[in-house]
Amino acid sequence: MPTARVLIIAGSDSGGGAGIQADVKAATVLGGHAMTVVTALTAQNSLGVSAVHAAPLDFVRAQFHAVVGDIGADALKTGMLHSAELVELVAELAAPLAAPLVVDPVMVAKGGDRLLAIEAIEALRRRLLPLAALVTPNLDEAEAILGRTVRDRPAMEWAARQLVELGAQAALVKGGHLAGDPGDALFDGRQAYFFSAPRLHTPHTHGTGCTLATAIATLLAQGQALVPAVERARLLVRRGIAASQPLGAGHGPVVARADLDPLLSLGQTLDSALQLLPADQAARLRAASPQELAERLARAGKEA
Repeated sequence: MPTARVLIIAGSDSGGGAGIQADVKAATVLGGHAMTVVTALTAQNSLGVSAVHAAPLDFVRAQFHAVVGDIGADALKTGMLHSAELVELVAELAAPLAAPLVVDPVMVAKGGDRLLAIEAIEALRRRLLPLAALVTPNLDEAEAILGRTVRDRPAMEWAARQLVELGAQAALVKGGHLAGDPGDALFDGRQAYFFSAPRLHTPHTHGTGCTLATAIATLLAQGQALVPAVERARLLVRRGIAASQPLGAGHGPVVARADLDPLLSLGQTLDSALQLLPADQAARLRAASPQELAERLARAGKEA
């Protein structure tokens, strides 16, 4: 299968925890080819953002055309879009493309620094959401977009539906800041889902939103359906949080490594098992697609 091409339109994090740096890692560990349009440079570390240098709009446009005009894109992901003018430009550039667009409406950095101008929220709501295959706000971002408090599961499920009403094909409202155990509400335009897991108690979660959104975009670029893509990306991020370590004096970064991908872990286990089979049987199984292999395993489980 050709390598999935993922175009990331976002800001750079000089500390390497979030932004373009986290995006590139997430796409790469899932086997995608990450390409970038850098919207801003930040002077940033684990404690916060001390300075932002916005890329000129004509340079953003030049980066986009350089990549898309030559390499193309199977999926797009947006992150830090700091101004209304930039949101308008990105919407203009993305609109003609058939590739799915994942919108991560980054508004505030982990340390509390604002990364999106207030006036840009309306542009995002009006211009970018209608282009989105998926929008992935956290609770604060959902509140800013919708103008209503979102602090519990019913409100999250309502918010996901409202974001689809605004034009997005699907919405994943992230509840990492919920009281108690975290959960995420997904509405795909037809069906609602709620994913939850016990809380991992660590401050080292810098870059979780970027990693999640880019992982989903990469899996969509590879042809995965939305719900399995969300589930796999969530597990990758959860394992990355569990493996995180302190880097710096503040919020350390979530880890993105290929061995944390649940499908790769399964693949390594299967590869070890196949080595125990006769060569002809192992060859037939190795040639099977992941779906065919899953069906065979399911049948074997029923027959056991």
